[in-house]
Amino acid sequence: MSEAKRATYDELLRLALERGFFFPSAEIYNDAPAGFWEYGPTGLLMRNNFIRQWRRDIVRRDDMLEIDGSLILPKIVFEASGHLSSLVDPIVQCTRCGTRIRADKYISEKTGLQVDERLSSEEFQELISKYNLHCPKCGGDFGKPSKFNMMFRVGVGAEDADSYLRPETAQSIFVDFTRLSKTMRLKLPEGIAQVGKSFRNEIAPRQALIRLRELTQAEVEVFFNPNVDLDPSKFDQVKDVRMNVLVQAAGEDFRTVNAGDSAKEFGGKQIIAYYFALLQQFYENCGFPQERTRFRELSAKDRAFYAASAFDFEVDTSLGWLELVACNYRTDYDLATHSKHSKKDFHVMDGDRGKVLPHVVELSLGVDRSIFALLDLFFIHEANRDVLRLLPNIAPYLAAVFPLVSKPELESKAATLYETLKREEFSTFYDDSGAIGRRYRRMDEIGTPFCITIDHQTAEVDSATLRERDSMAQSRVKLSEIPEKLRVLRDNQKQ
Repeated sequence: MSEAKRATYDELLRLALERGFFFPSAEIYNDAPAGFWEYGPTGLLMRNNFIRQWRRDIVRRDDMLEIDGSLILPKIVFEASGHLSSLVDPIVQCTRCGTRIRADKYISEKTGLQVDERLSSEEFQELISKYNLHCPKCGGDFGKPSKFNMMFRVGVGAEDADSYLRPETAQSIFVDFTRLSKTMRLKLPEGIAQVGKSFRNEIAPRQALIRLRELTQAEVEVFFNPNVDLDPSKFDQVKDVRMNVLVQAAGEDFRTVNAGDSAKEFGGKQIIAYYFALLQQFYENCGFPQERTRFRELSAKDRAFYAASAFDFEVDTSLGWLELVACNYRTDYDLATHSKHSKKDFHVMDGDRGKVLPHVVELSLGVDRSIFALLDLFFIHEANRDVLRLLPNIAPYLAAVFPLVSKPELESKAATLYETLKREEFSTFYDDSGAIGRRYRRMDEIGTPFCITIDHQTAEVDSATLRERDSMAQSRVKLSEIPEKLRVLRDNQKQ
C-alpha cells in the first residue's frame, strides 16, 4: 500500500459538504444561527448503520427495552431533574457591541488558567478585571457576568404553558419508569434505551458535528439493585474485553485492563465494568481501534450534577481526545427526585428481596460526534486517491454497480444486478457516468468497500469484476454468486 496520511479538519469538512455527509442548516441564508447541521444522503446512511450496530451490540444483545419519548416535556420534569437550575453556563456580554461569550472558556483561553465553570459571578468579574480582559470582537468592556440556562423553552397551547425541548433523552425513560415496570414486568437489572434528538442552546457551537444545538443521542439507562451482584455467567461473556482507563483518583494513572479485572477501576461495581465492556466492543465493531480509545474518569467538579461517579469514553482524533459517550453512575437520583415531585412511588419488587428503588448506570452516546470521529479516523490521503476506510457495516454503501461502457447489453445486466442486490437489502449505488477509474475514486472517497463492474466478458462467462476498496484487488465472480460473496465479505472483513 502507498504511504498514507490522515486528512485535516478542513479537508474532512470539504468531504462532508461535497459528498453529502452533512452540511449547515439553512446555509443559503447568511444570518442562520450556528449549531444546526443536517445529514445528506451518504451521511444519513452512515448514521443509520451506526445506530443499527448500536442496537445489535448493546440493546438487543442485553435484551433491553427501547422507547421513543416526547421531544417536549413540561417544566415540572426539568425542575425535578435539576436541569433548570443546573444546566447553566457562565457568560459575559460586551457593553459596546453586545457580543456574548462563555466566561470560563474565554478566561482560560486568554490566561492559560483552568477556570471552574461553577465560580460565582463575582469571582468571574475578579478574573476579568485582574487580567484586563476585553471583548474579542470590538475591544469593549464586559458587563457583569451572569448564568445562561441552555434549555430551549417552548410555550405550549393557547395558554403558553411552560415546557422545554429535552436536553437529554434520559428524562423520558425516568418519568416512564413506573408504567414500563408494570406493563413490561421489569426484572432487575433492566436496560431501557432510546435514540433521538436532544437540544442544548450552546453559547458557542463549533467544529461542525462536535458541538451542536440539535444533536442525536443513543442513550441507555440500566436499572439495578445496588445490593445485588451481576450474574457471573453474564459477566463471563465480556471478562476478556480490553479497555484503556485513565483514573483520576490515582493521579491520572493510565491503565489497560481486562473487564474481568476492572471492577475496582469503576468504583468496585461489576455491573459498571460489564456495560463499559459492551460499549468498548460496540465501538471496536464500528472500526475504532482499541488503542485509540479510553475511559477517562471525571473529577467531582467536572462530572454532571446528578452523577456520583462518571467516566467519559473518548477517542484520539486529529483534534485531540474527543468525548463520545458520557458514562454516569446516577445512583437513585432521578427516580428519587421524580418520586418526590410527582408524589408517585418508584420502588419496584426485586424478586424475593423485596422492594427497592433502583440505581442507574447510564451510557449517553453522542451519535453525531461518533460519526465525525469515524470520518476523522478513516478519511485517508494516498498517493493517487482519497479513501474513506470505513468497515462495511458502517459504510454508507456496501457496494456499487457499474456498466463499463454505455452499451444496452451491459447496462441491462448492470441494472438487473443492481435490483437483485437491493432486494437482498444491500445498500447499493449505481453509477454509469464517467471513466471507470473516476467512478472507482468517487466510491473510494465515500467509503464504498466493493465495486462490481459489468464488462465485455460478462455476456460470455456470466461473471463480473469485483474490486475491493482497500487493496484495490480485482477478481472475477459469477453473477449468481455475488450476493453471497458480498455477504461473506461484509460479515468477515476486519479493519
